[in-house]
Amino acid sequence: MQAYSAGIEPTFVHPMAVQVMGELGIDISNRRSKGLEEFADQKFDYVITLCSQANEACPVFFGGTLKLHMDFPNPAAFEGPDDEKIEKFREVRDEIEQKIKEWLKNQ
Repeated sequence: MQAYSAGIEPTFVHPMAVQVMGELGIDISNRRSKGLEEFADQKFDYVITLCSQANEACPVFFGGTLKLHMDFPNPAAFEGPDDEKIEKFREVRDEIEQKIKEWLKNQ
């Protein structure tokens, strides 16, 4: 299984996302933010949206693709001290991991 990531408004990979993924031994420091248009001509088995905005804006992918929605808050939108913000990134990271593992068990 191969996974790809894109956003509806690509900007940058948030430094706190890099940090919390690094805590799990996953280095995303060399990744870049990509837009949906980069994948417009590709066929996917599944398209999974992770926030309401993406769910509404995500185009239909043709070729038998099943679209799933898993709603998570955007940790970068949290306002507060850095120690609380990094904790939000950890919470969302862990929630995404748990939800994806549950979904994969049922595949």
